[in-house]
Amino acid sequence: MPLLKDILTQVQVTEVAGTTGRPVSGICLDSRQAAADSVFVAVRGVAADGHAFIDKAIGQGAGVIVCEIMPAEKKEGITYVQVSDSRAAAGLLASAFYDHPSRGMKVVGITGTNGKTTTATLLFGLFEAMGERCGLLSTVQNHIHDQVIPATHTTPDAVSIQQLLARMRDAGCTYVFMEVSSHAIHQQRIAGIRFAGGVFTNITHDHLDYHQTFDEYIRVKKQFFDQLPADAFALVNADDKRGMVMLQNTAAAKNTYSLRLPATFKGKVLENNLTGLIMMIDGQEAHFRMIGTFNAYNLLAIYGTAVLLGAEKMQALSVLSNLRGAPGRFETYLSQRDKILGIVDYAHTPDALLNVLGTISQLRSGQQVITVAGCGGDRDKAKRPLMAEVACTHSDRVILTSDNPRSEDPEAILDDMERGLTPAHRRKVLRIADRREAIKTACTLAQPGDIVLVAGKGHETYQEIKGTKYPFDDGKILTETFELLNK
Repeated sequence: MPLLKDILTQVQVTEVAGTTGRPVSGICLDSRQAAADSVFVAVRGVAADGHAFIDKAIGQGAGVIVCEIMPAEKKEGITYVQVSDSRAAAGLLASAFYDHPSRGMKVVGITGTNGKTTTATLLFGLFEAMGERCGLLSTVQNHIHDQVIPATHTTPDAVSIQQLLARMRDAGCTYVFMEVSSHAIHQQRIAGIRFAGGVFTNITHDHLDYHQTFDEYIRVKKQFFDQLPADAFALVNADDKRGMVMLQNTAAAKNTYSLRLPATFKGKVLENNLTGLIMMIDGQEAHFRMIGTFNAYNLLAIYGTAVLLGAEKMQALSVLSNLRGAPGRFETYLSQRDKILGIVDYAHTPDALLNVLGTISQLRSGQQVITVAGCGGDRDKAKRPLMAEVACTHSDRVILTSDNPRSEDPEAILDDMERGLTPAHRRKVLRIADRREAIKTACTLAQPGDIVLVAGKGHETYQEIKGTKYPFDDGKILTETFELLNK
């Protein structure tokens, strides 16, 4: 077991009470996980303050307490370490405890509002297909080479991340691709990770329930690039007006990708249809199985990242052309009898929904588009009317329904969404709070050849209502409904 003094070297310590020469068996943020000789880090969370659970952690066997406020009464035999920022300390301690796993691999973080999962997942698939052992940390699932580990958050807590990175290193992984959410940046969950590169996809209206203002949301995203080391690379979308902002203060090598402007990695869409994309990338024509302009940007980011990591250009394009998108991202289903095209997509922001509907609009030839959309409960309320407006503006029929209502009343969420509708919009809207019934109704309304978009949940296989997660899979509901319609 490492000694406490050896894993404290990078932490900004304000005061120490007790010995730092003691061995450490583990690090935890949850007092219920404390064990003999472990370190409990008291973190101020959104819902609870870890300082309130110090005594419980000690009762569980914790021998070291890391905190921002020293307890008034200190227990004998316990070492107390006061720090300026417990969140940052947790990541730095965990990194040192696991012998700095990110230093032995090339870790690339992907941040932005949309496209993170697709970009990270396809980078993982690309490098695995090129013979590398890789790790993946994503919204959908985590991978340690060929081992799949279910994901619970876009970015796990700081200690869990270091545990996963250590497992990836020990499994022989050389590359790790991870989604980096704005919450994770702000909450210092990525503290202690040495990034070889950072990728910026785009930034649009999201998470303002947490960040309060759009300017703060941008500032937090930029903070990720500000902290990249000088020997890393930064790759940003030059067509997003905030892309160059991300590069302003970074020490990393600056790179861009674009479909419209001069850039390090330049792309052009030659064809965009329901069979995929044909693009010109760095002067080379390539066909991809993915659909839509938004995926053209994802593919360009993936290609640029691969080249910056040392991949041979033609090999990267060749392998990438055979890969499919991430689960729940423009995932298609077809009814056999009436050829109704069902599309499941995770689009849960106004911009993401606009991207998907814009793509459908480009590809359709007279078919009716019926959109099923909702908004999550206990999340950014400001985007609810915008989501409904986008759905109605770019669809022939819209069914407003539940997403994950969580603790909120589903009908109240739908009320918020309806505030974004004009009288003309209202004439094309149905309101069905039961998501299963909403999907079934959309399929029933569809004529042969029509397109049914089910947006918002994508890869999720549950619906969260009043604190309980119930099994629910949009793709499975679509498939079952199509089978019934085919009879």
